[in-house]
Amino acid sequence: MTELLALGASHKTAPLALRERLALLDGQVEPFLQELIAHPQVSEAVAVSTCNRTELYVVVGEPVEAESEVLSILARRAGTRPTELLGSIYVERNCDAARHLFRVVSGLESMIIGEAEIQGQVKRAYERALHARTTGPLANKLFRAALATGKRVRTQTTISTGHASVASVAVDAARDAVGPLAERHVAIVGAGETAELTARAFHAQGVSTMFVANRHRDRAIALAERYGGASGSFDELPGELVRADVVVSSTASPHAIVGAEELADVMAERARRPLLLIDLAVPRDIDPSCAELEGVTLLDMDALQSAVRTNLRVRRAEAARAVDIVEDEIQRFAGWLGALEVMPTLGALRERGDAVVDGLLAENAGRWEGLSERDAERVEAFGRAIVKRLLHEPTQRVKELDPEHRHARLQLLRELFGLDETPAGELAESAEAGSPGDRLAPISRGAEIRRRRA
Repeated sequence: MTELLALGASHKTAPLALRERLALLDGQVEPFLQELIAHPQVSEAVAVSTCNRTELYVVVGEPVEAESEVLSILARRAGTRPTELLGSIYVERNCDAARHLFRVVSGLESMIIGEAEIQGQVKRAYERALHARTTGPLANKLFRAALATGKRVRTQTTISTGHASVASVAVDAARDAVGPLAERHVAIVGAGETAELTARAFHAQGVSTMFVANRHRDRAIALAERYGGASGSFDELPGELVRADVVVSSTASPHAIVGAEELADVMAERARRPLLLIDLAVPRDIDPSCAELEGVTLLDMDALQSAVRTNLRVRRAEAARAVDIVEDEIQRFAGWLGALEVMPTLGALRERGDAVVDGLLAENAGRWEGLSERDAERVEAFGRAIVKRLLHEPTQRVKELDPEHRHARLQLLRELFGLDETPAGELAESAEAGSPGDRLAPISRGAEIRRRRA
């Protein structure tokens, strides 16, 4: 039977050094997803990778085997043994996996409670999986329901009031470290979403001398123009480091951009004038050993966590309202998932009952030589009525099973009646469908995977 698994590590469970080894940069996502669904037990996969988390949502046939294999793939990526990841990786199944994703999209699992950026990040992760053709009926339903939940949370609560984000916390930390920012020179490395939020937050603090460095000059120019700053390439960065009071870096580079040796030369040229470095990138843009240089203060994502405790207290009441919305949406998803899980088992049970009747009729056909055609029809109808009556009560009880125990009891039912396992991916359903009643005709798992890869 098909199950949903979520495996991941976040700022709550893993240190930055491990998170950056697990992080998936843009060009790495699709090959990684293809590697996941190449495993026989994995039929669908979506990867969510941000500065604070790397999470995999996979649809599997045999959860224990699939969990072990996915953990091994993550361990290879991190360059370690699976056993060394166990303390940092969390694993959720079925509705618990869906609940976790709903909470992530709603901003309830973010370092900054209620941050709005996470919804866009999850949406882009889902779109990458669609492009890689590694989603299917269950993943499509899951992510569309999660994104709808996030939208409902932000519409019906004020959890995102103030638009707090990692970038705004970074700017607050900069103000705490160097004092009023209006007269400070700020260098921003990168021109993506986090960099834009950072530039906006500095601009709101009155910063008028700002430099934006990025590999793609046109993006740096556009960002600098929006907030009254100058722009340049990475080649100009050393000179800007000499001038800057505060440097905030948030690129998608797989390697460090600011090294300790280069920064030592910069600090000598600055005559030891203090420099604040804030690294918002995962993997990190700034070599951690830069913090050992005299006059340098370095804050990374782990260091910023202590600055968000106030945010947690302020938003706790709105977070409680958001949790209620998440639980309401989970009940809807659980109903859909439960029906998706229940109907194949009930169908197989009815087929088994019909097969028993067919077998008995065939075995006894030679004994009823004088039986009229009408009486034969009556005997068959009587046999099928007995099976239907016998299965009526179990059918009703199965439909009423609570989501928490449904899968285990369905598995027991299939074992007791010797029902064949339903191959993962066989329950093909329109990605748009809201209920299991809209299923397409079943197709084999192998055909489904070949169709997605074609």
